[in-house]
Amino acid sequence: MAIVTISREMGSGGSIIASALADKLGYTLVDGETILAEAEKHGLSHEAVETADEKPPAFVESLDARIEIDIHRIQQIILEYALRGNVVIYGRGGQDILDGVKSVLTTRIIAPVELRIERWAEREWLDPDLSRILVRKSDQQRDGFIKYYFDRDWNDPSKYDLVINTAKISEEMAVELISHALQEKHLIEQRDNSKARLRELILRKKIEIELIRSPDIEGYHMQIDIKDGCIILEGHIHSDTEREIIHEIINDQEPEYKIKDQLKVFAYLKP
Repeated sequence: MAIVTISREMGSGGSIIASALADKLGYTLVDGETILAEAEKHGLSHEAVETADEKPPAFVESLDARIEIDIHRIQQIILEYALRGNVVIYGRGGQDILDGVKSVLTTRIIAPVELRIERWAEREWLDPDLSRILVRKSDQQRDGFIKYYFDRDWNDPSKYDLVINTAKISEEMAVELISHALQEKHLIEQRDNSKARLRELILRKKIEIELIRSPDIEGYHMQIDIKDGCIILEGHIHSDTEREIIHEIINDQEPEYKIKDQLKVFAYLKP
């Protein structure tokens, strides 16, 4: 089961490369259209996907609560596709969603900003000034999305296995480079082992969705990880009653796993 993630800048040619790579390898392309096709099965409207997908928070409490749930549902869709294997995951913080999955090849497609502005203006038949605004807005949104939800620098090259600058590397050559990189021995050796981690990540996502949705849990200040049949809880809650509710939600999702509870209670007085 091979998995490729493609992070890209607007105008870098990332969408063309992702589509061509999926066609060349016979892989499933997981992009915005794929997510929209699966949205209804996960309780997502098309409007909800458009609002949440690759966007930073709105900083409006009631809206952000809904967006948080929708982001997790989108991530669940991506994880379920990844478990099937042989996928190209386009954007959406794919390399971060697949935390700890060692068979993933993470790639980044870039180009100088002025070249990207020129390309986007030509592609969309836009005034160059408007193209500049759109490219910069896209960069800011995606950078903010990655920083807020995954707490990392979108542009940090050390977070990717392969960074390709399409100022000099053609889209066709980029596809060839990624295809060859997938033959790396380490990636092939880890493919079978990665299924277990993906199942853990899917379970974690289901638990996170139910915890955020619960009206009995005030705020969400927890970190959840799952390793070797153990669900690890860290962070803080507001009462022991909340702790009991959290355990009930987890047991409803996976009664066989042991819970390692490291949550701290920070009680507070409501105004």
